[in-house]
Amino acid sequence: MFLRYRSQGIIIKKEDRGESDQFFTVYTKDFGKIKVLGKSIRKISSKLRAGVGLFYFSEIEFIQGRNYKTLVDSVVVDKFKNIRGDLEKTIIAHKIVEVFDKLIQGQEKDISLFDLLLQALIDLDSNKNQKIVYYYFLWSFLSLLGYSPNLYNCSICQNKLEYKKNYFNLEGGGIICFDCFLKERKGTEISPSLIKVLRIILKNREMLFNLKIQQKEIDLLRNISQKYLLSFIKTYE
Repeated sequence: MFLRYRSQGIIIKKEDRGESDQFFTVYTKDFGKIKVLGKSIRKISSKLRAGVGLFYFSEIEFIQGRNYKTLVDSVVVDKFKNIRGDLEKTIIAHKIVEVFDKLIQGQEKDISLFDLLLQALIDLDSNKNQKIVYYYFLWSFLSLLGYSPNLYNCSICQNKLEYKKNYFNLEGGGIICFDCFLKERKGTEISPSLIKVLRIILKNREMLFNLKIQQKEIDLLRNISQKYLLSFIKTYE
């Protein structure tokens, strides 16, 4: 007799299998990242399919077989309808779950990671500044994984950063001062206002969504974020 397990989880990936089956990657509150098989779930008559859409926050029940876990029940907690009805929000949600899936390995649970992923989807579903939601998620996510950037002192000389020319240095894992940049010649110039944004991302989520951030700062944030993320993806591959 197979034991049944139940947990709340967020559907972060779906993969078709055969003619009507589907594998679901779910980050659960109680078991961490798991992969479960939904047998015949792509059939219109399947009662399970209504509870396991991509990005759904659901309560699932599964049994552990010899080779894989099998889904036996699913109940939706939140479908995040506003995400599904907005193309830009859907694209951002895809980016969030793809990054999460890429960098989370193994099955150990982590309530902080679960709460962050859920909060990011809740914020994206709401009327908050959707352009900043992804960056709030990304930098908070990398910080929880142990890769929080140095935002207060130069990553090389350790002197306190001053409000003048500073640079984001990937190798140093954070911001470096102008003097160290002249020696290293590596880094992307970062404005004092963007440093402030990054600090708020990691310290005060509510304040972040009330900030008025200029487009040029968003563009620079996108550039730095992409480079910082790619450096970790290469490490994990």
